[in-house]
Amino acid sequence: MEHVPPPAEELALLDSELARLDARRAQLLHRRAWLVEALRAQARAGFARADTAFAPPPPAFGPHVPLRTPSGHGAQNVLLALGGLLLAVAAIAFTLFSWGSMGIGGRSAVLATVTAAALVVPLVLRRRGLRATAEALGAFGLVLTLLDAYALHAVALPGTDGTSFAAAASAALAGLWAGYGLTPGRPVLPLPAAVVAGQLPLLLACSAAGAPALTFGWALLITAVLDGVVVVRAVRSGRTGVRITALVCLAATGSGALLLALVRSLTAGGPAGALAPGALLVVAGAAALLAVRWVPAGLATACGLVGGLAGVAGAGGMARAALPPEWAVVAYLFAGIALLTVVRILSVRTAAGRGVAASVAVVVAGSLLWAAPWVAVALAAPLSAGTRVWEGAPEGLRAALGGPAGWPWTMAAPVVLAVVAGLGAAAHRWAVELAGPGDTEGPAGARAFGTWWRGVAPVAVPVLTGGALLVTAAVADVPYAAGAVLETLLVAGALELLVRFSRGSARSAAGSAVLCCALAGAVSVAALSLASEAATYAVVAALTGLFAATAIRLPDRPARSVAASAAVLGGIGLTVAAVGSLGLSASRGAPLLLMGPAVTVLLGGVLRRRPVAVPVELTGAFGALVAVGLAVTDPVSLALVLGLSGVLAAGAAVRPERRKAAGVLAPVLFVLASWVRLADSGVIAPEAYTLPVTLPALVVGVLRRRRDPAASSWTAYGAGLAVTLVPSLVAAWGDPGWTRPLLLGLAALAVTLAGARRRLQAPLFLGGAVLALLGLHELAPYVVQVVGALPRWLVPAAAGALLLAVGATYEKRLRDARRVREVLGRMR
Repeated sequence: MEHVPPPAEELALLDSELARLDARRAQLLHRRAWLVEALRAQARAGFARADTAFAPPPPAFGPHVPLRTPSGHGAQNVLLALGGLLLAVAAIAFTLFSWGSMGIGGRSAVLATVTAAALVVPLVLRRRGLRATAEALGAFGLVLTLLDAYALHAVALPGTDGTSFAAAASAALAGLWAGYGLTPGRPVLPLPAAVVAGQLPLLLACSAAGAPALTFGWALLITAVLDGVVVVRAVRSGRTGVRITALVCLAATGSGALLLALVRSLTAGGPAGALAPGALLVVAGAAALLAVRWVPAGLATACGLVGGLAGVAGAGGMARAALPPEWAVVAYLFAGIALLTVVRILSVRTAAGRGVAASVAVVVAGSLLWAAPWVAVALAAPLSAGTRVWEGAPEGLRAALGGPAGWPWTMAAPVVLAVVAGLGAAAHRWAVELAGPGDTEGPAGARAFGTWWRGVAPVAVPVLTGGALLVTAAVADVPYAAGAVLETLLVAGALELLVRFSRGSARSAAGSAVLCCALAGAVSVAALSLASEAATYAVVAALTGLFAATAIRLPDRPARSVAASAAVLGGIGLTVAAVGSLGLSASRGAPLLLMGPAVTVLLGGVLRRRPVAVPVELTGAFGALVAVGLAVTDPVSLALVLGLSGVLAAGAAVRPERRKAAGVLAPVLFVLASWVRLADSGVIAPEAYTLPVTLPALVVGVLRRRRDPAASSWTAYGAGLAVTLVPSLVAAWGDPGWTRPLLLGLAALAVTLAGARRRLQAPLFLGGAVLALLGLHELAPYVVQVVGALPRWLVPAAAGALLLAVGATYEKRLRDARRVREVLGRMR
């Protein structure tokens, strides 16, 4: 069967093919025009072949296919350019330094003759096909016209104002060069030079007249409009050099006019002062929008963008001057919204309409960037209340938020957020139009934006609305309880939106954004509730219930795991609050914090192998870690917390899927608890307490290995060996006698040899580590004496020699290390 692509894909293919054909047609027409001109020149010169014809310039638009040129043309062009440059230098030197040795008649005759010759001879050379030579002499002639103007002012009109004369001279030279560029043969340099010279007359005239700054702005705007006319005519005639030069000049003069008017508009002290720069901006925007009728699609989009921004800056600037400073952004925002009428007139399917729509998007984005700090302060300011826990509920929300000192709360921020939210909701319908199949001018970009906004709008609009409500509550300074309730309801709304997105088609990006907003709001309102004990219980309990209900309603996705973990953290927070309410110290209340991990262990058994089970249990383990941290200052509480944590780990190890991790963690926690208890009791002979535990533990390990030969040696023997070896090592380091180190060394040696013989990791590592540390302790005094007796240079020298030896045998050492790793990996 024949494959038929979807309508959208087929439309994109057709558009790209039509664009390629248009570019190829423009290239062929340009080549044809050059061939016709070459044949006419050939007929006028009487040649039978056009062997010396110049290579054609690249086409105005579309891909350029370079033609083969003789190999000597590169050297010829370099020689001609150097010759023209030397002639120009000689003419300048003659004009500046040898002028005074001749009379007025001689001077005029020499310059007039040389200039006329430099401008006329290229016409003859072009007829004979010597185009490169003609271009070099033509450039020399242009330089001579500049010298003629200088000479005219220096001799004939010495009393004339220099700036005024320069304005008139630049206008005259622009006209002269433009006329010369239209002579037969299509010279390359005169027309671009005329465009550059045309940028000066109005500016120099304003400078000569001492005009104000806005007059310069109007001069720049008029010059930019003339540059735009030149660009349009150059596009139609295919003169690439003129088009590029005029575009660069248009960008420079237009940017200068807009920047000058914008600065004057922003610094205006009142409506009257903002009227003139606003008018300049509005006129510039209107000119850019009118230009879209004559420019190509790419330039039409740029014109629409610049025109829209200029119109917003002008109209918004006039409105800003009549409003308080904090409402300036609102003025520009409403000016941008008013510009949407232009978008509807031009249609978003046109390049110009997309440019104007882009300018509105820039204004809206700038407004959001201005309003975002208020939302950030409202969310993050409560986090600074960690040192003011339960000091009493303040009267207003703003006092609870705190925020930066002197933060300028203003009603303009929520207005901006609300207006942008409404604008986003209205733009959702336009997004459907943009994503439709009828866009023929720019289908890829338009449909991409429409599709993107259709997915973003359902998230952006509620988020902006929630931000507007939160900032409004802060600006209005609502009561503290009302603010806490409002923010809790916003979190509930975000979680409900998350559930809806999880059931729809747009799940990934939108759901992640909503979840992040819900978590940020939850952290903020939880910190806000710390001001009051009752508020803490109410808010944290509500958040725990909301996240738990959300986790139940969500499918098995990452969002469900995050919500379940947040619910567990809420439960841990409630336990911490209960410890504070009971008046217990951190160390005494630490065992109560293990209620949360206990619940997660039970939940892990209920959830079994579901993906959410692991995050829930890891969050519970975090609660146990917090309890250990709080109990560090009290050894009795620390031993109790470690022992209870070991019990929880052992309970989790009952399940087969947790046996590998929890089965190792449980004995480690038991051993740590015993060490802490021994250290706190001041026991100087720990073996009396540890050996009764070690022996039965090793017996149990042997029985376990007989039943399950694949069991790890760490699980079977690790806890039993560590419970005696480590406390004995600590005691041996502080024992000045020789009996304990000797007996411990023999026991560690026996354990190490047993581990090596039986290929068991735990005895090998534990025994070897204890033996090495014990030997280091015994040899340390002698090492210190030897090092003190040796010269100081010997240690770095020995280290350097060792590094050289290791580097020389690096590959062999690497193979040995790999072999050792393989051997250890085969051990149990």
